[in-house]
Amino acid sequence: MDVLDGFKTLKICTGYDLEGKTLDYLPIAADEQARCRPIYEELPGWSESTESARSWAELPGNAVKFVRRIEELIACPVALLSTSPERDDTILVTDPFAD
Repeated sequence: MDVLDGFKTLKICTGYDLEGKTLDYLPIAADEQARCRPIYEELPGWSESTESARSWAELPGNAVKFVRRIEELIACPVALLSTSPERDDTILVTDPFAD
C-alpha cells in the first residue's frame, strides 16, 4: 500500500475497449491486445502515509475504500496488505485459511 501514498487519484483498469466492444479480460492474441484501450475507474487517493501500518485501523479511509473496491471487482477477499518492504509491516485483512 505504501507505494500508492500521495497520489491524488488512483486508476483501476476495469475492462478493455476493443473497437467499440467492451471486454472484461485482456485478449490472448497480441494483435487484439495492441488494438485494446483500457477502461479506467478512478478513485480518490490519500495523502497520509500507510508506511509501516500493521492494522486495518491505521489505514486512511480512502485506502480502505480502494481495497474494498478491488475486492468487489475481483469477487474475492484480500487476505494480506503489505505496507513497506519489511516483512512485519503486513496487515492480515482476511485469514486465507479460515473456513
